This record gives sequence, C-alpha cells and structure tokens, in this order.
Amino acid sequence: METTIFYILIFIIGTLFGSFSTLAVYRLPLHKDITHERSFCPKCNHKLSFWDMIPILSYILLGGKCRYCKEKIRIRYLLLEIFTGLVFLLFAVSLNINLIHIEISKLVYLIFGILYISGLIIIAGIDKENKKISKGVLAYEIVVLSMYMIYLYIVEKANIYRYVIYLFVILILLLIDTIKLKRLKIDSYLIQIIILCIVQAVFTYSYGFVITTIMVLFTISIEIVIRKIFRKDKEYLAKLPIAYYLCITNIVSIIIINMLACRILIF
Repeated sequence: METTIFYILIFIIGTLFGSFSTLAVYRLPLHKDITHERSFCPKCNHKLSFWDMIPILSYILLGGKCRYCKEKIRIRYLLLEIFTGLVFLLFAVSLNINLIHIEISKLVYLIFGILYISGLIIIAGIDKENKKISKGVLAYEIVVLSMYMIYLYIVEKANIYRYVIYLFVILILLLIDTIKLKRLKIDSYLIQIIILCIVQAVFTYSYGFVITTIMVLFTISIEIVIRKIFRKDKEYLAKLPIAYYLCITNIVSIIIINMLACRILIF
C-alpha cells in the first residue's frame, strides 16, 4: 500500500514538473521570466488561477479551452504533463526502491535523477520547437551534475577525478561558446550539443551514453529516410533537432539500464 502511494506521489510530482516544463518551453525562447511571473493565456493575457493550472485535470475539465476567452489550448501541454508524469514514474519503478528498507543512495539518486530528467525534457521541448538549446537550462544541468558529483565524493567516497576532467572540458567549451563564437557571430548549436553529450556521458556513465548514441543514430536514420521519401525536403539535415533526440533517448536509456541492473541484482 505504501509503495503504491509513493508511486502515485511520484507521478503527481512528474505532472507538476511537466506543467512547469510547458511554461519553460514557451517562455525561455522568448526570454521571458519563468519563476516570478504568473501563468497567463497567450491569447487573451488573462492571469490563470490555481484551478486553471492543475496538471491534466484542468485541461480535461476545461475541455482543452481557455476559461476566459475560449481559445483552444494546444494538446501538447496535456501530452507533456502526462509524459513527464509517466517518465518520473518509470524512473522510480526502475530503481526498485523498498520503502521499508530504504537505501539512502537510491533515494538521493532518485532526487538528482528527477532534477536531471526535468532539464532534459525542457531542452528537448525547446529544441523540438526552435532547434535551439537554452543555455540557462544547459547551465542548470551542469549545476545538478556538479552537486551530484560532490555528493558522490563526500558521502559515497567515489573516485570522481575522471568526471572533474569532464567538467573542466565543459567549462572550456562554455568559454569558447560565450566569448569566441559570440564575437564571430557563429552558431553555437554544435558546441552546445557536445556539452550536452558530455553531461549525459557523466550522469549516465559510458554504457548509458553508448546506448543513447545507438538509439539516437537509429532514430535519426529513420526520420531521414521518412523525410527523404515523403517530404522531399532538401534541408532536412539542417533542421534535425539533435538535442531533442539526445534528451529523449537518454531518458529511455537511463530507465532501461536501471531496470536491467535491478534484475541482475535480483537474480
């Protein structure tokens, strides 16, 4: 019973994060505040009340329309809330947490994993819509990763020197992105993709990133074939949201690896 309540709570938390992600995906590319300004309808600009922002339920009860101007709300908001709730739930289930004999290390990994996955979802959403990576969210992911490394070093007594080197490389790339490329007015999308790859490789370890890479290549190959056959778009390669595929496949690989690890430990 306690476990069921715990998983329901995780799903609800996921939908709340999903609701925030829809706001972040919409506002960050427009350079709008995501923490202090209340949510509003983009059509009539009416401030939304608490009852308008309950994840999933508000969309269903309002019939997918704004309460005030009756403008249709994009279904992607509902889908992102459901998706994030399910991802959080599957992530928690993959850790096989026993609430009776709870392991602190698993609980800490769950918390950092949720924070990390939340950032990936926002990056994926923005890249899908704009083919752009938010530097703020990327910096957030680096902070989460750094805090997790500090925990591993202090509490778990883990050897993190290799990861410190990764962080040093990330800092160098960030400096190049901020100073050199901005001065030369060069698109920094590729540099940010490399930084994202390093962050994923550190958080999910080498085997996790290998699985992510294989899944990304497979997924992109399928999309390229589909676009070439049906859309005949000559610039489809330039339009591919690489970060979107990296984030989604990395989330899937994390859950798969955790489930396989738990099964190996059981048997």
